[in-house]
Amino acid sequence: MIERYTLPEMGELWTEAYKLKTWLQVEIAVCEAQAELGYIPQEAVDTIKAKATFDPARVLEIEQEVKHDVIAFLTNVNEYVGDAGRYIHLGMTSSDVLDTALALQLVASLDVILGQLEHLVQAIRYQAQQHRDTVMIGRSHGIHAEPITFGFKLAGWLAEVLRHRDRLCALHQRIAVGKISGAVGTYANIDPQIEALTCQKLGLKPDAASTQVISRDRHAEFVQALALLAASIERFAVEIRNLQRTDVLEVEEFFSKGQKGSSAMPHKRNPIRSERLTGIARIIRGYAVSALENVALWHERDISHSSVERMMFPDCCTLIHFMLVEATDLVKNLLVYPENMKRNMNRYGGVVFSQRVLLKLVEKGMSREDAYAVVQFCAHTAWNQPDGNFQALISENPQVTAHLSPQEIAECFDPQQHLKHLNVIYQRLNI
Repeated sequence: MIERYTLPEMGELWTEAYKLKTWLQVEIAVCEAQAELGYIPQEAVDTIKAKATFDPARVLEIEQEVKHDVIAFLTNVNEYVGDAGRYIHLGMTSSDVLDTALALQLVASLDVILGQLEHLVQAIRYQAQQHRDTVMIGRSHGIHAEPITFGFKLAGWLAEVLRHRDRLCALHQRIAVGKISGAVGTYANIDPQIEALTCQKLGLKPDAASTQVISRDRHAEFVQALALLAASIERFAVEIRNLQRTDVLEVEEFFSKGQKGSSAMPHKRNPIRSERLTGIARIIRGYAVSALENVALWHERDISHSSVERMMFPDCCTLIHFMLVEATDLVKNLLVYPENMKRNMNRYGGVVFSQRVLLKLVEKGMSREDAYAVVQFCAHTAWNQPDGNFQALISENPQVTAHLSPQEIAECFDPQQHLKHLNVIYQRLNI
């Protein structure tokens, strides 16, 4: 088994130097497999392993002349290896190197992404634990609905990122695939055992049925999984942006000492990190379309996918990693304002408890239609007055008091009635 290079930071994984390292890793693994199966001398492999290296600048110089990146790479490697270099790339085609090496880059990137995703999981879980009982208003259509807790909101985020973790772990298997099957994938000039042994050495599995390239549905799934993760982070960011609005101010991004919000207005504290995350998600989502369009190549291969992938994979992997780092820090340091949550929930004298009053009236014998009409009248009356008080209007309405006692009315306005079953969700998520 060839040892993998020490895993660098995400940015390094997509440098030209690291890409060429993976190319050389594949070529050496193939040479080792060739020797083990008796196709080339072991002495040649020993020489190749001892001498093989490359100079990215020299590779680029050669490529300017030959107009072929893999040929330029092999030419430069052979400048170091000498005569034994004739055993490098035997029976192979360029895509054997490119696609197998790309799998190594994608697997390494996925490892980094999964590691950072775990930090986000823990940050959300911690905040959900801290705010299990922090009561706030739930909203639908942007309008006050019924009470929830901030911990419950975060539980939804946690469940979502855990699904992403499952998806990415499953994707790990489908992307860790190599091919050493030659031109158009028929093994005409290379033994399939060489592919099997090479992939084993690299920690990959052979593609079940490649053409000259590994089919791009695998790569499209990879990018779409990242786009889906980006969409969830965007959802969290948009929620923070909405809750940070001046007229809401239930949560707020941490504002560091010396930070400025506006060049013109000294009072501003803007949700810039959440807005940044929203914007980056759009970029990754755009690449999901490009990845889908890469699936339809001509016949056994063309290279229309290549130019896209040179930008798409480095951009998507580095951007999603950045999003995860930013989102983790954002959640970990989020400022939460329970008093503002309480104040907002109780606007207009608790109109958000209208359903509890409705159900109680129905329980006491009033028809649903009549109960709905009287509760809606009181709620809308309170809503349309600056100092409207729904609870007071309900308590004074003769149709209501004919059915409900003052204590029963008061019980309808207890937010704990809405929270009594949340432990079921917290237990599912180990919050």
